[in-house]
Amino acid sequence: IVILSGDHLYRMDYMKFVQRHRETNADITVAAIPCDEKRASDFGLMKIDKTGRINDFAEKPKGAALEEMKVDTTILGLTPGEASEKPYIASMGIYVFKKEVLIDLLNEKMPTANDFGSEIIPEAAEDMRVQAYLFNDYWEDIGTMKSFFEANLALAQHPPRFEFYDALNPIFTSPRFLPPAKVQNCQVTDAIISHGAVLEDCHVENAIVGLRSRVGKGVRIVDAMLMGADYYESEDVRQKLLECGEVPIGIGDNTVIQNAICDKNCRVGKNCVIVNQAGVEEANYEEDGIYIRSGIVTVLADATIPDGTVI
Repeated sequence: IVILSGDHLYRMDYMKFVQRHRETNADITVAAIPCDEKRASDFGLMKIDKTGRINDFAEKPKGAALEEMKVDTTILGLTPGEASEKPYIASMGIYVFKKEVLIDLLNEKMPTANDFGSEIIPEAAEDMRVQAYLFNDYWEDIGTMKSFFEANLALAQHPPRFEFYDALNPIFTSPRFLPPAKVQNCQVTDAIISHGAVLEDCHVENAIVGLRSRVGKGVRIVDAMLMGADYYESEDVRQKLLECGEVPIGIGDNTVIQNAICDKNCRVGKNCVIVNQAGVEEANYEEDGIYIRSGIVTVLADATIPDGTVI
C-alpha cells in the first residue's frame, strides 16, 4: 500500500519505489531525499545502517543534534562527491507498507495514532524492518504559504527547476475546455498564463496568471500569483459594475501587484498598490480581505479591494 502526501511537488516513478520495497523485503519503506546542512534542520531526519535500514529519527534537529544525524549517503546510491555535500537524509512523508503490517499497526498496535511521520513510523522502526528509499531529484514541500508561493513562481523561471512539459512523463491538469489566453499589447517576461485569461496593455514579470484571470490596462504584476476565477463575468455585467462604482472580478486598471497572491474570484479595483510597502511579516486583516504570511500579501478568495487601496 502506497501512502502519499497531498502538498508536495515532485515527479516519481512509484513502481520503482514499490519494487525496492519488495527487493528488500521491508515492512515499511520511507522515501527520502538527501540534503545539505542548510536545509536539513527544516525536515524530519533519519539515520540508516549499512543496509539502508532506518534506526533513528529526529524532528528538525539543530546544533549538536543535527550533527549526530549525519549518515553515509553513498549507501543509498550517491557518489562520494554528492554524499559529501548532502550528508543528511530527510523523510519525504511518503511510504510503502506491507498491507498486513499497516492493518496491524492501525488496528492493534497504534489504534490512537494520528500521524505517520511522528508516531507510526518511529514506533514501527523499533522492531520492524523499515527501509529508506533514495529520491535524488526535485522535491518541494509546498505546505506553507512561503514554499507554495516560491515553488509556483519557480515554475516560470527559464529554465525551471521543475518542468511540467516532460514528453515522457507528462503531468496533466483537469480539462476545462476554455479558450486560449488573450494577450493584447502586453510585456510578458518569465510567466505562465493559463487558459481563458485576458490581459490588456499590462506588464507581467516572474508571475503566474491563473485561468480566467482579467488584467486591466496599465497594470504591473511582478513576483506574484493570480489564482484566476471560477467563472466569467460578461462585458455587460462588468460595465454595469463599473458604472455603479463597484469592482468586477480581476485586476483593475493601473494597479500594481508585487510579492502577492490574489486568490480565486477576488476583485481588485483600479489604481491599487499591493506590494507590502511596510514590510510586514505577519498580519490578519481578513475583514478587509487581506492577510500577510512570511511577508507575502494574500488577497482572499471572493474578496473585494476598493479602488485606490494601498497595502
